[in-house]
Amino acid sequence: MKNVRNLIIILVILAMAIWIDLPNNPGIHVAGINKEISTHLGLDLVGGVQVLLEADMPDGTAVTPDDMNIARRIVENRVNGLGVEEAVVQRVGDRRIVVEIPGVQDPEQAIAAVKQTGLLEFVDMSSISPQEAQTYQGRTIVTNFGQTEGSQTSVTGTITSTVPQEIWPTVMTGKILKNAFVQVGQLGEYSVAFELTSEGSQEFATFTAQHVGSVLAIVLDKQVISVPTINNAITGGTGEISGSFTEDEANTLAVQLRYGSLPIPLKVVETRTIGPTLGQDSLNKSLLAGAVGATVVILFMLLYYRLPGGLADISIIIYALIALAIFRYVPVTLTLPGIAGFLLSTGSALDANILIFERMKEELRDGRSLSAAINQGWLRAWPSIRDSNIAALLTSAILYWFGSVSGATIVKGFSLTLALGVVVSLFTAIVVTRTLLNLVLDYFKPTNLSRWFGI
Repeated sequence: MKNVRNLIIILVILAMAIWIDLPNNPGIHVAGINKEISTHLGLDLVGGVQVLLEADMPDGTAVTPDDMNIARRIVENRVNGLGVEEAVVQRVGDRRIVVEIPGVQDPEQAIAAVKQTGLLEFVDMSSISPQEAQTYQGRTIVTNFGQTEGSQTSVTGTITSTVPQEIWPTVMTGKILKNAFVQVGQLGEYSVAFELTSEGSQEFATFTAQHVGSVLAIVLDKQVISVPTINNAITGGTGEISGSFTEDEANTLAVQLRYGSLPIPLKVVETRTIGPTLGQDSLNKSLLAGAVGATVVILFMLLYYRLPGGLADISIIIYALIALAIFRYVPVTLTLPGIAGFLLSTGSALDANILIFERMKEELRDGRSLSAAINQGWLRAWPSIRDSNIAALLTSAILYWFGSVSGATIVKGFSLTLALGVVVSLFTAIVVTRTLLNLVLDYFKPTNLSRWFGI
């Protein structure tokens, strides 16, 4: 009865896995759930763009981990805004961020989106009148944020001269910004309202209370987008950027502020464009190698272990279907190292079956009955299977941590698919193979053990 119950569970899981693995799976769209199901391929398989960003701060200027984490999250939101949900954005070291965007149709657009830093600054222009400040609208200025002290250098022809420029003081940056959205006034005019963090609200309230009647310019990427006058102290943690905005301009500005208010400026250090031809060739060769390897393994198990080997082959096929379903549903972005990790985890499934079958054959040679040999084989093989798989999972966890810290996406992909594969292989080896073997022996009682079990 237990074996029948296990078989039903296996068949339900297998049916779900096969449905998820369908090439044209429609996804899940029911009861408010909208889940797209597809295979996500990495940069090395479908081509795309890799961009390396670095904090554009003077040497010696401290860049906090919090600022880098916020910048990474904002860049990720910007890239996802292109409709590329498989993009990988992660920190590398203390000052760098690597962006991998697979399958992009327009690499230049992707690079432009990453380059657009969206550094928001609140600049003190209290030294000039509100009327004079209006002339700065739309102009590019120099602020003291992210600049070394001294003058700016201008190059004309072959003569280099140092030209003094006015450097405006930055009061606060976009790190104090919590949210931004478009709102429409009574006369149909568009403005952008923003909400500040609790810490930013205190800074903003203190400054505005001390500078009533002065101009606090809103500057995005060193370009003045608004020059509002502080009419009174702003203590509520909210503010408004007004101007002659169209609806599209207001929406664009709100998105830039919401997803682009970087706490630190970033610069592009390196860009690489990977063509899809190379990736497709690598994918085809990987699939061919996997098919050849799987065929050899299946034949070996069938010829050497006979009946148990055939059932183990069925178990391994079920393992592959379930693992692929998990990769598609999560989803896991498959790269060449990731595929290698998946194929390597197949060895864990085979290793477990081989340990069990060898133990079982030893019990049969010692004269035990078939049912007793099967039970003892599983019991005696379990400690070795448990320890080897725990070691594989611990190694995967260490590799994943190392990949996260160092920015090695290759290592992360390998370790993730390996760990998932090991977990699934445990289920198929311990539950699926054992259930199938017990069910077959319940209805088929072989007498020629040498023929059916290869002993």
